[in-house]
Amino acid sequence: MPKVPPPVYVAVGLAAQHLLAPRRRPTPVRSVAAGALAAGSVCVAASAVHAFSRKHTTVNPLVPERSTAVVVDGPFRYTRNPMYVSMTGVLTAHALLRGGWLPLVPVAAFVAVMDRIQIPAEEHALSWSFGRTYEEYRRATPRWLGPPRR
Repeated sequence: MPKVPPPVYVAVGLAAQHLLAPRRRPTPVRSVAAGALAAGSVCVAASAVHAFSRKHTTVNPLVPERSTAVVVDGPFRYTRNPMYVSMTGVLTAHALLRGGWLPLVPVAAFVAVMDRIQIPAEEHALSWSFGRTYEEYRRATPRWLGPPRR
């Protein structure tokens, strides 16, 4: 299977949401809620990039074998995949803005692809590279969201 950068899946999801969404104007409440969710998601992504930068490791999910450290601080305390959580948040915010239930279909598809294809490949590479250190982190921190299990 060819390696596809996760932002490409997000772009495809956004385009699909436009095709699936009704052609109505968002309400002020939906606009504010979508804006807040999108802003929070961007902040999570920025915090994750900053955490990677502090550890001098790659942010490129297509080459997890180039990782030089297991990052466990910042948003990585609550999720092993804050970048994918933030991308899901952006897609969800856009679905909320568009309105209706159909724009949520690309959100579910994105989560499924990340959860079943992208993340397992990354976890395998990180486990191979960092062994026990990564396995302990993996046991203690949820894949998507939640409190640490330490």
